[in-house]
Amino acid sequence: MKAYLELVDRVLKNGVRKKNRTGIDTISSFAENYRVDLEEGFPLLTTKKVPFRSVILELLWYLRGEDHIRWLRDENNCHIWDAWADENGYVGPIYPVMWRRFPYFEEEDVKLDGNAGRVNKSVTNKKEYDQIARAIDMLREQPESRRIVVSAWHPGLLHEMALPPCHVMFIFNVSNGRLNCHLTQRSGDIALGIPFNLACYSALTMTVAKLANLKPGVFAHTIVDAHIYVNHIEGLEKQLQREPRTLPELRISSKDIDELTLEDFELLNYEPHPKIPFEVAV
Repeated sequence: MKAYLELVDRVLKNGVRKKNRTGIDTISSFAENYRVDLEEGFPLLTTKKVPFRSVILELLWYLRGEDHIRWLRDENNCHIWDAWADENGYVGPIYPVMWRRFPYFEEEDVKLDGNAGRVNKSVTNKKEYDQIARAIDMLREQPESRRIVVSAWHPGLLHEMALPPCHVMFIFNVSNGRLNCHLTQRSGDIALGIPFNLACYSALTMTVAKLANLKPGVFAHTIVDAHIYVNHIEGLEKQLQREPRTLPELRISSKDIDELTLEDFELLNYEPHPKIPFEVAV
């Protein structure tokens, strides 16, 4: 996929070396972006093998609304989030919770019976907001809306999160019957994280398009701090020497968002170059 390779090349050529919390320096570039047309195929990188099963399991986990990784780790033997979970598997209110159970508070006036008669009292109730369900409803009812936004950033809960959200917000937009998605990411590991984000959000866009009776459109991605860890440079330079191959096809079952399973995502004609190992910086 040329858009990804061009991103890698730009950051290697124009980025600056920076220190960070992991202790492994990065080559970093500010506000990088790219876009892909989902009608041209499913954008799973072909210049290295990307674990499709893990990509879809991560997406399904996001949609479960849980604050732990037990479904991923114990039921599906998927360990991509192990490094951030505690000994009990908890990761706190990150993407799954923010997407499906975004917490907020609402005041209500209630009337209490007392000896002196009825008394009004204001009570603050904690509630949850399903951003994904609302986005799908809006796409069906108000596809022209410019407010179909899903946010994973909650300043008041950052201290409870195992990792502050990297992909902080995405916006759906409909044009000529096609569903587009723009993802804003505060920080992006180009070698490891971005290929997952690209495939995961593209699969989400294709899934939601089917539910809203739309065609897949463009996936656009802005990365505020786009970086390459210095121990990933050699592997990415190897990728740049490889010729991209034809993108695979992704078929998705017509099911409600909460009924989807791994078996409902079928990848066809994926013939990538061999895997390139990259070490995760935690």
